[in-house]
Amino acid sequence: MPFNVLVAVCLTYVIMLFSVAFVAERRARRNRLRFLHSPWVYTLSLSIYCTAWTFYGAVGYAARSGLEFVTIYLGPTLVFVGWWWVLRKLVRIGRAQRVTSIADLISSRYGKSNLLGVIVTLMSVASSTPYIALQLQSVTLSFGVFAADTPEGWALPDQGATALWIAGGLALFTILFGTRNLDANERHHGVVMAIALEAVVKLVALVAVGVFVVWGLASGPWDMLAKIDASAIAQWDLRPGRFAGLVFVSAAAVLTLPRMFQVLVVENVDERHLTTASWAFPGYLMLMSLFVVPIAVVGLELMPAGVNPDLFVLTLPLSQGQGKLALLAFLGGFSSATSMVIVAAIALATMVSNHIVTPLWLALRSGSSRVPGDIRGLVLMSRRVSIAAVLAMGYGYYHLSGGSAALASIGLIAFVGAAQVLPALLGGIFWRGATHVGAAVGLSVGFAVWIYTLFLPSFGEGGLISAQVMAAGPFGIAWLRPHALFGVAGLDPLLHALFWSLLLNSLLFLAFSMVSFPGPMERLQGVAFVNIFDQAPGARGWSRGAAEAEDLLSMSQRILGAEEAQRFFQAQAAGQGKLGFLPDTTPDFIARLERQLAGSVGAATAHAMIAQLTGGSSVSVQDLIAVAGEAAEIKEYSAQLEAKSEELARTARALREANDKLTELSVQKDAFLGQISHELRTPMTSIRAFSEILMEPDLPEAARAQYAEIIHEEARRLTRLLDDLLDLAVLENRKVQLNVGVANLHDLISRAVQAASSTRPERVFRVERDFPTEHMPVFTDTDRLVQVFINLVSNARKYCDAERGVLRIEVKKRAGRVQIDFIDNGSGIPKKSQSLIFEKFARLTDTSRAGGAGLGLAICREIMTNLGGSIDYLPGQGGAGFRVSLPLRRKEAA
Repeated sequence: MPFNVLVAVCLTYVIMLFSVAFVAERRARRNRLRFLHSPWVYTLSLSIYCTAWTFYGAVGYAARSGLEFVTIYLGPTLVFVGWWWVLRKLVRIGRAQRVTSIADLISSRYGKSNLLGVIVTLMSVASSTPYIALQLQSVTLSFGVFAADTPEGWALPDQGATALWIAGGLALFTILFGTRNLDANERHHGVVMAIALEAVVKLVALVAVGVFVVWGLASGPWDMLAKIDASAIAQWDLRPGRFAGLVFVSAAAVLTLPRMFQVLVVENVDERHLTTASWAFPGYLMLMSLFVVPIAVVGLELMPAGVNPDLFVLTLPLSQGQGKLALLAFLGGFSSATSMVIVAAIALATMVSNHIVTPLWLALRSGSSRVPGDIRGLVLMSRRVSIAAVLAMGYGYYHLSGGSAALASIGLIAFVGAAQVLPALLGGIFWRGATHVGAAVGLSVGFAVWIYTLFLPSFGEGGLISAQVMAAGPFGIAWLRPHALFGVAGLDPLLHALFWSLLLNSLLFLAFSMVSFPGPMERLQGVAFVNIFDQAPGARGWSRGAAEAEDLLSMSQRILGAEEAQRFFQAQAAGQGKLGFLPDTTPDFIARLERQLAGSVGAATAHAMIAQLTGGSSVSVQDLIAVAGEAAEIKEYSAQLEAKSEELARTARALREANDKLTELSVQKDAFLGQISHELRTPMTSIRAFSEILMEPDLPEAARAQYAEIIHEEARRLTRLLDDLLDLAVLENRKVQLNVGVANLHDLISRAVQAASSTRPERVFRVERDFPTEHMPVFTDTDRLVQVFINLVSNARKYCDAERGVLRIEVKKRAGRVQIDFIDNGSGIPKKSQSLIFEKFARLTDTSRAGGAGLGLAICREIMTNLGGSIDYLPGQGGAGFRVSLPLRRKEAA
């Protein structure tokens, strides 16, 4: 097959993946998630375990080492069948704590220690680097098969350039669909759907090649069994120690590989999906391994000596003239490699941004009490750069190692590196006595031993460790030789590294955990993790702090986005029986907010951000008592008392707020009555005085005209005041006659801005608008709606205290409604006044600037109620913000 045709097919396949991912993302945004939340999609996404190693390398592994390849399938099968309860516990913890990665889970368990998050992140990046190099190598080799004149000559003249192009393309795809937005749940529906499709492609491709080999090149199953019995594979010599070690490390990899944790825990949307996956995923692995031995046996029989057995899946069909089957096999291998790299890069980039970049940014501005700037932009950019860096490191490993001929050996190096997280992971979810000190020491030592005994030697002789050190040890110390640590020689290098790294890791983890004492937050998290099935959701971990709800909202908007944060705060306020966007900053609310933020930036970073605003108060005396673990009856009774106490406190707060509001309204009402008396008396006095002057017979005509004009203006002023009072009364009684029609929202806003330009025309004031978003039809009483807009624009011009006033008008469609936000750049409205501004008697204290009777916003509120909409104050915007919401359709307004 011509090489350019192969490239065209690959591009077409990638475009198809783009399309599938795009459609899935669009359906997710529209909440059409029924198919995306299928247990079958979840199970297929777990096939990310089957990389190019299992597609290409398993055949080569069988050709070289017999049935030892079965270990890479047997380990995960035992976990899903026998350790299903461990998987269920991990998923439950992940959902309860809103963890975003395996580093986030370890960090959250051990007192939300970011140091542990950094350690696990660095370990994960280092252990994944060989695995990414393996994928680049496999795709490069498979390209070489099609680029060569004969199947035997699979080496490209310039493999490095091919690998570099592949790495760049994978980085582009991952950035486009892995970092398009900062999801509060950290789920990637488009990527998961594309991976599920790739799972089907690689399974169909491998089974198709297997069927061709058994029934096309052999004469059926019986003939195939005879060939296997006569081959060298049948003479395989079982080494029990190595076999058991490989089964163990494969089982550990399912739990600890960053990409597996991403799809197993983070992308899980329903714990019940594990029930299907517990038998369907082992079935998938069985089908992937079913034809490995037949392909290896026939390849050894038919292919010339010296051909790379890792590529039998491709070279066998090509040698028999089956170009289309070879192309399908190539796409299967391409799918295996690309899906692994995409998910691994997303997982690693999330860990780097959450545990290194964002905490470093917080540390650099630790002296500030607020969180300015758009953190979302920082996090997204750091993830995109991290994806490119991770793939660059994979390419660098591939280039430095020279491309090992055996894919399986590279994969096993990564497995042992990832397994170093296992003691801290299992100890954290089953042992309350595990501490962050033990975890940090164990992880660090295990990681260092893995690097020294396995990772660095993998670069080969003359690589990063000299041949002299490999033979005699550093400084001639023989018992520190990388492959004979502590004088233990003769072990398989892989088993040697696995044994010493995990042994020292586990022993130090246990020892330092027993001699150190966990802090309050660590003890609290220990109970939450170990007893996850006994815990009620929303366990408290914060005491009542000094943080203002508006400050927390301002910070949350910069992480979650304005819309998501406002929806969360509004829902929490409604749950407390309050209107608006500012709930009480109770411990329960702060704990919920922390979990919400953790879904985007990780548990440790979310905890640090909230601690900055709350003064760092994170654990109350009641929490420590709960951690001490009293009897079940006492805890239940205490919980009941606490709930009643909280309810009474909430009721008392509500009554106190209502009383304060009534007191304030009473003061406002007295001021209003005084103002109304003054407003009525002033024009009436002027009218009476000038009317008496007009009655004099010898008054000049010029003076008579001047006095008549004054009387006219005062009468108009009196009429406006009475009209406002009558208009408000009619609106409140719902007796207003609405003239509903259709209009362009853009035109209505333009009318309001133009009409309000006469308010304080002398000041510098700029209105910022996004014209394309404003062009939409609305069915409403246009005059009444314009009246509301004019009032809001006029108020901004009057009250915005910035030197150069700016009013930003933003329009958004949301679920059949339109939201129009009016946000200025002033100092905003004080919190104590925010609940009063829509009352009839509310006025600013500066009456000279107000210029009215304080009825404007009260009238606006009643107008919007009659139009089927609403108007609310929008806190946390930096200045004064108001949101007008109304239905788009006339039938909804009705």
